[in-house]
Amino acid sequence: MDEALLKAAGQHLKAAQSVLVMSHVRADGDAVGSLLGMGMALRLAGKGVQMLLVDGVPQNFKHLPGSEQVQKKIKQPFDFSIMLDSSDVNRVGSIFPNGVTPDLNIDHHITNLNFAKINLVDVKAVATAAMLAEFLPPWGYSITPAIADVLLTGMITDTLGFRTQNMTSQALHLAASLVEKGAKLPEMYYHALVQRTFEAARFWGFGLVDLQREDRIIWTTLTQPARQQVGYPGGDDADLVNFLASIKDVDVFLVFVEQPQGSIKVSWRSQPGINVSKVALDFGGGGHVNAAGADIKGLLNEIQEKVLQATRALLNGYA
Repeated sequence: MDEALLKAAGQHLKAAQSVLVMSHVRADGDAVGSLLGMGMALRLAGKGVQMLLVDGVPQNFKHLPGSEQVQKKIKQPFDFSIMLDSSDVNRVGSIFPNGVTPDLNIDHHITNLNFAKINLVDVKAVATAAMLAEFLPPWGYSITPAIADVLLTGMITDTLGFRTQNMTSQALHLAASLVEKGAKLPEMYYHALVQRTFEAARFWGFGLVDLQREDRIIWTTLTQPARQQVGYPGGDDADLVNFLASIKDVDVFLVFVEQPQGSIKVSWRSQPGINVSKVALDFGGGGHVNAAGADIKGLLNEIQEKVLQATRALLNGYA
């Protein structure tokens, strides 16, 4: 990370009085953890803070400290805006004014478009929460036990429990430092990766029954009727794609999730060495080399055909 850029970001933050902090739609653990960590640290320093998620905090992260403070809409004026864990300005949804350039972009996705006035993008970082664990102390912000909990949650979820290919000794040291600051590793791990609701388990059932395979690709679909039948409240796949990624002798894993607004959320996972973010980017999405996603407008059958065709072409390039 450019030290001059990092210092400039810290100076701008210090000067700000009212800060808007946002993260992406259908927030995952890194989005929620980063948002809460940044927001609580700024608030502890005496700044006015609005923390925004257009979909609100998912049920499985409502145990985190500060989650009750997250809003869905801007309610007060702000003089500084931060987007976290978002590869482009549209990823936060409709909560940010059109045509306004965010002040600060902190992210680790390889597809980040560097859309803000100041862009702190580190594609080698295991999570945006890990970046904040590193940045906050030099910027002069305290990491309390509550802030340590939420940042550790972000790291746990984005590394699938410290087992993704980008894990490093530095990341493990950062996680250890958060535990030293009071983070409850066993509890945060359990909530983030082990525990799930009855409704989520039933939702998985529909996806597992519909599981299909073609050579080196596995995919399934989660429909709106299935979601309604089981009463699953989220717009995501209940983390099913990460479970599918444990299946042997497969290179790429896909889940297609119908959305109520007439679009399809597509999630890719892949074995090391296969860059699925390239395909996601072609469909207006983005993400990591081995974990990416896109929201695509259109009919399910047509989108599945196009996405599978593009994914096959990607795999042929690695044959």
